[in-house]
Amino acid sequence: MTTFRAFQIDEKDNQIIGTLKALNLSDLCDGDVTIRVTHSTINYKDALAATGKGKILRRFPLIGGIDLAGEVIASTTDEIKIGDLVLVNGCGLSETRDGGYTELARVHKEAIIHIPNNMNPHQAMQIGTAGYTAALAINNMEHNGQTPKAGPILVTGATGGVGSVAINMLASKGYEVIALTSKTDKLDYLKNIGATEVLMRDDLDHGKRPLEKAVWGGAIDNLGGETLTWLTRTVKYGGNIACIGLAASHKLETTVIPLILRAINLLGINSVDTPRTLRKRVWERIGDDLFPKDIGLIAPKIINFDDLPNAFDAYIDGSVSGRVVVKIQ
Repeated sequence: MTTFRAFQIDEKDNQIIGTLKALNLSDLCDGDVTIRVTHSTINYKDALAATGKGKILRRFPLIGGIDLAGEVIASTTDEIKIGDLVLVNGCGLSETRDGGYTELARVHKEAIIHIPNNMNPHQAMQIGTAGYTAALAINNMEHNGQTPKAGPILVTGATGGVGSVAINMLASKGYEVIALTSKTDKLDYLKNIGATEVLMRDDLDHGKRPLEKAVWGGAIDNLGGETLTWLTRTVKYGGNIACIGLAASHKLETTVIPLILRAINLLGINSVDTPRTLRKRVWERIGDDLFPKDIGLIAPKIINFDDLPNAFDAYIDGSVSGRVVVKIQ
């Protein structure tokens, strides 16, 4: 019987416990394709799941990790063949299905994307869900008419994975990018990955009027709360705000006035349930015009599988910038 290692999350006595343990293929969720996982990554959502700080898993036990990349070793579908290099991000991993923190994974074909030809599994996980989410936001903004000529794009939560990759992707496409952060020690980092200017959250005057001075051509927001409210009042006519996260708050208190008088567009971004056709299209763009050319600066760190259980607390306390890749095998 084939055994392999996985980081499995379980609930015992109302406590969330995540451990590296030996499993068998029969322990995995069902699926059309079996993948030898070589790389994964750590997202804030993974840290919430592994530590129990957030209610991410819908059932127990499950293998953690919302990302994976590796090589197909078994397949029951003609579309995906043995030896193919593939990735999976979102699609219920580490929520309703076993995730990517495992040496072997079994996944339904609808969730699988072939890694673009100019990328390897390590690069695919440097980008991962965070980079895919950034690309999905940009893709949807441009589908809705966003162009560099419309004005600067403000990226909030700029030092996080989504924010960092978004800055680099936007800059590579000719957008002027303004970064918003609370981390005073990351100014050089943000400018090196493409930000033309860095604003500090503590210095913001959010204002109180339904409409403030229109400054931004659009925005990618990871924070929610009063920052997102402020963005609705300061984006120019016809601009798009991609709403990605709620790191500051899940609340949004605003008026319809910016929607009516400035025709702004608030775009919700859901990276988990993206239809496969759109998911494939966005990954194709990541391998083409949206490839983050400075991904080595954004995701320079690799940790070994054995070190994974001790890596999550840094995400909870907010001390991590950029992306970290987990080398599974």
